[in-house]
Amino acid sequence: MKTLRLTAAALLALTAGAQAADMAAKAPYYKVPVTAVYDWTGFYMGVNVGIGLGRDRAIHNNPVLGADSLFLSPQGGIGGGQIGYNWQANSPLGAIVYGVEADIQGAGLSDGRTNVGGPLLSTTYDQKIDWFGTVRGRVGLATGPVLSYVTGGYAYGNVKTSITEAGLGTVFSSNKMQDGWVIGSGVEAALGGNWTGKIEYLYLNMGNKGYAFGPFAQTLDTEVRENIFRVGLNYRVGGNNSTTPVVAADWTGWYLGGNVGSGTGRNRSSIVKPADLLAGDPGANEIFNLAPDGINGGLQLGYNWQMSNWVYGLETDIQASSQRDNKTVVGFGTVPYDVKQPWFGTVRGRLGYSVGSTLFYATGGYAYGGVKTKIAEGGDLVLNTSTTLSGWTAGAGIETPFKLLGLFGPNWTSKTEYLYIDLGSTSNIVNTTIVTTNVTEHIFRTGLNYHFNSPVVAKY
Repeated sequence: MKTLRLTAAALLALTAGAQAADMAAKAPYYKVPVTAVYDWTGFYMGVNVGIGLGRDRAIHNNPVLGADSLFLSPQGGIGGGQIGYNWQANSPLGAIVYGVEADIQGAGLSDGRTNVGGPLLSTTYDQKIDWFGTVRGRVGLATGPVLSYVTGGYAYGNVKTSITEAGLGTVFSSNKMQDGWVIGSGVEAALGGNWTGKIEYLYLNMGNKGYAFGPFAQTLDTEVRENIFRVGLNYRVGGNNSTTPVVAADWTGWYLGGNVGSGTGRNRSSIVKPADLLAGDPGANEIFNLAPDGINGGLQLGYNWQMSNWVYGLETDIQASSQRDNKTVVGFGTVPYDVKQPWFGTVRGRLGYSVGSTLFYATGGYAYGGVKTKIAEGGDLVLNTSTTLSGWTAGAGIETPFKLLGLFGPNWTSKTEYLYIDLGSTSNIVNTTIVTTNVTEHIFRTGLNYHFNSPVVAKY
């Protein structure tokens, strides 16, 4: 699954990078006086907010009871600041921007709900990440006040993990800084004056750790993998920003396009089994996370209306997905899961504000999708279901003009967006056991749109 994650990041990076090679329209819809070339060179500083989601696999081996494989999924808000420097140079592809950036984040990422082993032998896990930071390089393609970039470098953060066992109290506790690497991509665009706004995804790998502790010579092997989705505001010190147009581009009309991205689930799940004391069965009450992740891609169709700089729209999309979790094993190593989310779709409203040729928007509405679940017990398949769930979605994005080496005309745009999807809960009964899962997803994707109206771009 790590390969899928890195592949998705690469696909996002390649598409996002291409997006910045903005179109040089032959007949622009608006003509705005151009006094200088937009220059990204110089220092900048800013702030950001967003959410983080961990997909931290923990393999806990208790020689007396058995071994569980779990995904701890600390989730919560993040916020912090960044500082950086850009250099801009010309190339046959357009303006290339190189940069370095450092950021530091306060975080409220936590997962204290995972509890497995049943009422008599319960084991509770608690994991928190209260701060992290990165030092990264950036490289991107820019046309005027729109920069699409890939980024990567060093990551570090503080990870707190503890395990509490029934009758024994806290048997394991760790509070230490871990470090590793980070990769991601984003889009940054001018808001006017020296201000720019960005949307960004980062994947943090903060290493693997192994621990041994008592009683019973237990071991814990952990992987710390965090997905960060955030928006930011930067103030540029220096550089030339005089070419930002004051007239919005024309977004009115139909559009059709495709997209590719990645998705990570945090499906809160439980197994509840009543006790049968006559048979010597203490029952079960296990609470844990399923974490299907993978690549997704699909098509979207929409229509925009415009009033001055404000853009209203409706959009529907349908996606195929490789999201899967076949690593979770509970019940002291006797109950493996295999969960797939092979497709999903949305029907959403969009509300945005156009700054020149850049559309900043929020989106939300109805979501639906398929979930396939297989559960085995003692080596036998006890559940094999396929169902369609529905719920809601909300997110935000940036859409800008697009051209790659002259292959696309003035009606093409590219967008980068984040969606949170909640598909609600599904429950199944296996004999006397109730199996429940609440399906939620975090989606980050880049797409291309073809607009059937006049060119949407304003000239820089």
